[in-house]
Amino acid sequence: MTFDAFPVPSTRLVEPGDDQRWSTWPDTSPTERGPLPHPDWLVTEAAALDTELGLVKTGKEADVHLIERAVPGDPDRACTLAAKRYRTSQHRDFTRSTQYVEGRRTRSMRDERALGKKSTYGRELAATNWAFAEFEALRHLSQVGAPVPYPVQIHDDEILMEFAGHGITAAPRLAQVREDAVEIRRLYREVVEAMHDFARAGFAHGDLSPYNILVHNGRIVVIDVPQIVDLAANPSGLDLLHRDCVNVTTWFVRQGADADAEELFAELLAEVY
Repeated sequence: MTFDAFPVPSTRLVEPGDDQRWSTWPDTSPTERGPLPHPDWLVTEAAALDTELGLVKTGKEADVHLIERAVPGDPDRACTLAAKRYRTSQHRDFTRSTQYVEGRRTRSMRDERALGKKSTYGRELAATNWAFAEFEALRHLSQVGAPVPYPVQIHDDEILMEFAGHGITAAPRLAQVREDAVEIRRLYREVVEAMHDFARAGFAHGDLSPYNILVHNGRIVVIDVPQIVDLAANPSGLDLLHRDCVNVTTWFVRQGADADAEELFAELLAEVY
């Protein structure tokens, strides 16, 4: 147990202003935090404030906001984080989830029935399950060295993670990148290696495309993994892995790279079996 697991009221010399809250780090347990060791840039002090900086991206299931976590009066203790917030049951769409969640375990038969009936409880549970699935995937993938954002914490239906960008500007998606042939080939090799990282860990991204791969400081960062697929447990796993290969290679071929979906698929299968 670490001392930063508890609030320290005496260090809170200011009150949160508009668009601010106390850091939610003390409200999380070790299992709801990113893997050790925590990176040096991460602010874990209980006296820190989370300040809303704006909306980065909207989606069917979740919106991504930008926040600054900083200790008031200490300019050296500040970091920028992406906050992925899953929508309320009235405003989200999990219609595409069935194929992805096959093989995932639920906590009880009651939860299984609620998910199947799509009751109010079941819809709330679906959001929580997807949030935890994404957080756990990021934890595991970051531990094996895959190029994903470092998962800082999960609290309720909000995942805080490393922000890939400069200032308040997010890194561009791969689909937005315009590079010469040499750089395109290098980026393709990085994407292929990331897919190998996923496969060695027993996963397929499940929805990989140039739109959920960022290019930050010349390196790729794979994002949006709530639908990650367990290749052993999900009967559609290999189909989704093959689709990832087709989506990725099709885009790179259009950019002039030498890429073959079937060859890549065979390479990844060798990692799995």
